[in-house]
Amino acid sequence: MTLAKALDADQRADALDQLGSGELDVLVVGGGIVGVGAALDAVTRGLKVGLVEQRDLASGTSSRSSKLVHGGLRYLEMFDFALVKEALEERGLLLTRLAPHLVRPVPFLYPLEHAWERPYVGAGVALYDGMAMAGTYDMGVPKHKHVFRKQLTRMAPDIRTDDLHGAIRYYDCQVDDARLVMTIARTAANNGAHVATRTKVTGFLRSGDGDDAPVVGVRARDLEGQRDLEIRAKVVINAAGVWTDEVQDLLGGRAQLDVDASKGIHLVIPRERIRSECGFITKTEKSVLFVIPWGQFWIIGTTDTAWDFDLAHPAASKTDIDYLLGHVNRLLKDPLDHRDVIGVWAGLRPLLKPMRKEGEMGETTKLSREHTVANPVPGLVLVAGGKLTTYRVMARDAVDHAIRDFDATPASITDRVPLMGAWGHEARTNQRVALSRSSGLDIGVVDHLLGRYGGLVDEVLALIDRRPDLAEPLPGAEHYLRAEVLYAATHEGARHLDDVLARRTRVSIETFDRGVAAARPAAELMAEALGWDEAQVADEVDHYLRRVEAERQSQLMPTDQEADEARVKAPDIV
Repeated sequence: MTLAKALDADQRADALDQLGSGELDVLVVGGGIVGVGAALDAVTRGLKVGLVEQRDLASGTSSRSSKLVHGGLRYLEMFDFALVKEALEERGLLLTRLAPHLVRPVPFLYPLEHAWERPYVGAGVALYDGMAMAGTYDMGVPKHKHVFRKQLTRMAPDIRTDDLHGAIRYYDCQVDDARLVMTIARTAANNGAHVATRTKVTGFLRSGDGDDAPVVGVRARDLEGQRDLEIRAKVVINAAGVWTDEVQDLLGGRAQLDVDASKGIHLVIPRERIRSECGFITKTEKSVLFVIPWGQFWIIGTTDTAWDFDLAHPAASKTDIDYLLGHVNRLLKDPLDHRDVIGVWAGLRPLLKPMRKEGEMGETTKLSREHTVANPVPGLVLVAGGKLTTYRVMARDAVDHAIRDFDATPASITDRVPLMGAWGHEARTNQRVALSRSSGLDIGVVDHLLGRYGGLVDEVLALIDRRPDLAEPLPGAEHYLRAEVLYAATHEGARHLDDVLARRTRVSIETFDRGVAAARPAAELMAEALGWDEAQVADEVDHYLRRVEAERQSQLMPTDQEADEARVKAPDIV
């Protein structure tokens, strides 16, 4: 099998050289889910494409979601059928064609508190399933099922059922959001896109001095090499999410989209603390409460509150955590408390304010209830809003808008471009027993690797074949192999310890110590690939420990302001 192109130090250096020479067709700013999706969409149309991200891939919102690929059941109550249909089609496409190695079905129970809810909720879920089955792509998940009280007691022994009238079980899907982003970025790079992380846009290049002068590229700074470069492009797509307003400020105040940040937090607790075959979902007065199966854990979320502080490091306060625990405990026989919480994360949703008047500050196209594409000046396209599930649609719309004046450019084909690891996934899954025997790894470990790398599992196993010590568990995070840390640095674009423990793996939220014990062993493995000396290893470990402590302190604070002040005491490392 031909080995795929890696996101490594050589690739990044080459990307920076390519970005600084000649002219791109499309430059994408932002390495979140929409940005990498736009880069893949554009490059697979035959365009010359670059992407820059000021931190790590998925370091913002796209690694801090609810990790669901779903149609949005609650939107049916709002009669937003088109949005639900679009999202369900994308769910089926991701699950059955684009990323079957990363996206998997997950069952949910919708508890019924009143007898009249059964026909009402049942009709909604039946419509949900019907829309999925009528879509262009395979549904990919089982149909819903009505569950009565005795069945519910067997399926979810730890849920209070005395006041319930049973439940309805239905299916959606979940994904490791950060891995999805990295995989899309790597797929784009393998199709010819030039991807450079730790590269910050500092200004726009204009073809004249007036406010309407076209954008012809950007000024950027390589934060690692401490050098400035000019990147020229026929069109720039800004996919910076909650940073959209900051990028617009580089135009000199010529803004077109107003984006607010809304904070959502999630908790991670041990799987054994809630006995249930399924996750569950219910409404709160402010948002929707999800309890989502996540391997050996449960994810509990989410909140929905305005955030006016540091965008790079949103912080969960004690008040946020108490809110989620209070609501989930209404459903549980044995209540949870702070001692049960293994991990916590806070993410920011980019919410669009009302559109500006037509003709004001340039052309704006309202493409759906969830996302918007705008064109404030020639040569610059802004895309904002939306959600993880429909990233491909957002990316397609942004590229369509960006290249509308190009000559004879092919239409989007990303609905037919499987992500790296999708090819070979089914065959390798069928060969899991043989892989276990040939590698000497337990069958459960092979399954774990297949669920993270799909057909690319061969690359990880090749590392282990050359160095058998890499088959050992990572000290302090035994559910990951040492090989996975090294592979993250050699193939997946990880440049810092935080990239590996927080995004390439989920050690930071899946261990009681938040990855403290794993920090030095992981840093020493990364040092082999990235050429760190002992001083840099010590710096990386020190930064990570400071980050963990700052997050712990922020989660003891009663207000957002106090939580933010505690969290920002641990700045990023470059």
